[in-house]
Amino acid sequence: MSYDLFSDLEGPSVDDLAEIEQEMPLIEAEVLLLDAQITVLSAEPAPSDLDWQRVRRAQRRVLREARALLAARAAGPTVSAA
Repeated sequence: MSYDLFSDLEGPSVDDLAEIEQEMPLIEAEVLLLDAQITVLSAEPAPSDLDWQRVRRAQRRVLREARALLAARAAGPTVSAA
């Protein structure tokens, strides 16, 4: 008797995929912030002013995208034309 481990998995729903798509700008901003922070931490001999500016810019972008996402969620669900 064989058992398929993946037979019970349905995968993400259309609503799940839509929510992920809505969150992508924030996710991308967080990845850029992480990249800037890694650059600062690994800078030899020390981070430059440009490195710190990049971190601050990335932090502002994360805050801007988080604010936009929260505003979109507060506005309520969008109705898609089917």
